[in-house]
Amino acid sequence: MSSKRVRLDIAYDGRGFDGWQSQPSGNTIQDTLLSAIQSICAEVQTVQGSGRTDAGVCAYAQTAHFDAPEAWRMDEVAWRKALNARLPSEVRIVESALVDEDFHSRFSAVRKTYRYRIWLGEVLSPFELGLAWHQPRLDAEAMQQAMAVYLGEHDFRMFSANRNDGKDATRDTVREIYAVESRLVSPELLEIDITGNGFLYKMVRFLIGVGSYIAAGRVSQEEVRMWLSEPCNLKKSPFCAPVGGLFLKKVYY
Repeated sequence: MSSKRVRLDIAYDGRGFDGWQSQPSGNTIQDTLLSAIQSICAEVQTVQGSGRTDAGVCAYAQTAHFDAPEAWRMDEVAWRKALNARLPSEVRIVESALVDEDFHSRFSAVRKTYRYRIWLGEVLSPFELGLAWHQPRLDAEAMQQAMAVYLGEHDFRMFSANRNDGKDATRDTVREIYAVESRLVSPELLEIDITGNGFLYKMVRFLIGVGSYIAAGRVSQEEVRMWLSEPCNLKKSPFCAPVGGLFLKKVYY
């Protein structure tokens, strides 16, 4: 049966979900989205995302696609409206488009940007709970300088967690970081955007956590450069930042 491919750009508040990837609990973004799609068109078998986000991670623009029967008359605008009418308010279809069948939300992606938000104020605003990491003693300028150590292509094995899926020993852990951009949104809020050709499991959180150690003088940039050049001889890096504060900002194609 011929089909047409629909691309979705999705924003979601991930705090109440068990991540993107489908799980038996059904409480994931992928399961929730597929259920909404199938309530409109039962013939749709699956929905594919650009990659996993963990429990609690939010997204400004996750990308996904699915195949609907060619005879199904809904256009991209109708899909967006119909899905938003069925999805919980924490999940929104921001954009939708009909795309060529060779487009794949995961395999066509060439780079991604993640954003991490850090609250520097002495008191964490209740409206930032789960959306920013509270670090009142962190020096923003020192953090900005610390994050530059990751630029370029490195083996980030030390900056990832094992998935325990039987592939950890053979997984390619070389990635390239194209840009690290930091900005003080206000005296109390620091945002750090990290763009790379791909990210390992919990990698962004390790980069931020170790960056905070560099900024605090607990490790040196020279030590971290060694971890990036000789990862097979060392254990995991010392600190992984919490999930609250991490956003998938954009996927590039």
